[in-house]
Amino acid sequence: MSKYKCVIFDCDGVLVDSETIGNSVIADMAKDQGVYMSLNEAFAYFKGKSLQSCIDTISELSGKPIPETFVAEYREKSFEAFKKDMKPIEGVKQVLENLSLPFCVASSGPEEKIRLNLGLTGLLPLFENKIFSCYAINKWKPDPAVFLWAAETMGFKPSECVIVEDSLSGVLAAKRGGFDVFGFTAHDYNDELQSEATKVFSSMSELLKML
Repeated sequence: MSKYKCVIFDCDGVLVDSETIGNSVIADMAKDQGVYMSLNEAFAYFKGKSLQSCIDTISELSGKPIPETFVAEYREKSFEAFKKDMKPIEGVKQVLENLSLPFCVASSGPEEKIRLNLGLTGLLPLFENKIFSCYAINKWKPDPAVFLWAAETMGFKPSECVIVEDSLSGVLAAKRGGFDVFGFTAHDYNDELQSEATKVFSSMSELLKML
């Protein structure tokens, strides 16, 4: 019997394989601001961060303010790229379909983006009425607010839940909220999660056993 009563999933990089797509778009847009970076560098700078935090980083690196049109342009370009290339994380649909515990998603992205990507990957029906976005409360990871909101709404205490995350900011948010957190390391290029997460795993095929 599981020690947990509820599983809270991050979205990008945990449910949907969106990190490479999104970071490719923002790295390409950064070039227009005079900031050149590889995809791996983009991951290092932006993974798990709010869009505003990413913009602040580009501004700092370029030494100049970023145009007000950047957000709208990023959303348009990234949504187009998502519609063309989005896939679910390998094995995650089998996990969700065989998970006997209640579960939900808590993400730093806006709900429109979460719903789009879950819809594109066929996962949206599994998460109806169980979507929690940082944009709804204007607090972003590593603040634990979105996880605390999700747990309370689902009817559980933090100690009864486990978070599944792939970014350092998400892992730290979970810990600060009093949650156990499983770090998904398939794209943990900087080896950041091992020392912070309760447990780590590199393939979704491992997750059900861990729960």
